[in-house]
Amino acid sequence: MPDLRLGVLGYGLRGSIARTAHRPGAGARVTALADHDARARAEAAPAFPGARISTDHRRVVEDPDVDAVLVLTPDHTHADLAREALKAGKPVFVEKPLAVDIESCDNVLRTARETGTRLYVGHNMRHMPVVRLMRDIIRRGEIGAVKTIWVRHFVGYGGDWYFKDWHAEQRCTNGLLLQKAAHDIDVLHWLADGYTEQVQALGDLMVYGDNPHRRAPGEPKTDDWYTKDGHWPPHTQRGLNPVIDVEDVSLVNMRLDNGVLAAYQQCHFTPDYWRNYTVIGDAGRLENFGDGPGGAVRVWNSRRSGYRAEPDAEYRVPTRKDSAGHGGADPLLIDEFVRFARDGGLTDTSPVAARMSVAAGVRATESLRTGGTPRAVPPLDAELAAYFERGQTG
Repeated sequence: MPDLRLGVLGYGLRGSIARTAHRPGAGARVTALADHDARARAEAAPAFPGARISTDHRRVVEDPDVDAVLVLTPDHTHADLAREALKAGKPVFVEKPLAVDIESCDNVLRTARETGTRLYVGHNMRHMPVVRLMRDIIRRGEIGAVKTIWVRHFVGYGGDWYFKDWHAEQRCTNGLLLQKAAHDIDVLHWLADGYTEQVQALGDLMVYGDNPHRRAPGEPKTDDWYTKDGHWPPHTQRGLNPVIDVEDVSLVNMRLDNGVLAAYQQCHFTPDYWRNYTVIGDAGRLENFGDGPGGAVRVWNSRRSGYRAEPDAEYRVPTRKDSAGHGGADPLLIDEFVRFARDGGLTDTSPVAARMSVAAGVRATESLRTGGTPRAVPPLDAELAAYFERGQTG
């Protein structure tokens, strides 16, 4: 079978998705790419030999030698670009979050249905080994019926990754409860088998807002904008984005439509970088210790006790041969998209779930910016939801 020819929009931090997808002779290859940034175009040229590189996304979307489109641009551009590609009849991969507001999400889903063009959203954490392991444990009934979920997200490199470019601006992301938390809200929904219907949140810009070391408008990021071992403690960060108006810490309470209660906490100035999930059912609980290779998910379910470090069962997080890209999730994500773009059918990722994670994040952001007042999360139109739940057919 010939390679699926991919057009790429955007070659920034998620350019890794395009590189993962580029497998000449093995299923897919990048044939065209557009980015406004000259440096990004220069880096893309050797990564994709022979690909047509341009500044205009329309040259990619309209290219007859492009079979499907990857939208990897900043968040606030996702919806419009996705709709253009869908209208052009090209299956679309949209990096999460689907959009930065609820109406735009719904417009993308309606466009996919009206055109009959396949839509896929890149919620790669559904393919992460630790998430699959937790879901398997829940499905086996080891903790009974899920009743509450607590998620703590320690974003150790938050200053590097989210406060030195467009991620730090509300106009581009709305807030990090969309940009960053969309992953975890989606996973939380998947593990609980329900969607958020009410949120209440608090948050603040506690650390990076007071840092005066900003780049001048239009000045590019420094070459050492990210280092694995440096930039600690957080106040030593330099070259931050000229505008910073998103929160660097947030706390969200959620009530799901199936009665599950959940909590999500995110902090961008911790020394460590990982996610901790605690899922409690009516017959036990599980918790992950580490979220990548070498980590474990532990289960307590045999008896009541005081503090007990030793679990009743421990499951090691599987290690894939290709563990790059979120513990090996990115290659699996691309495998699923390529198959879906060619053949259609059901996928582990879900446009409906992607919309609901954005909806929960939007309403939570509204809550934390209005003193923590509760907000209702609007459901997706039932007929539109049914279309996607059938695998985008009928």
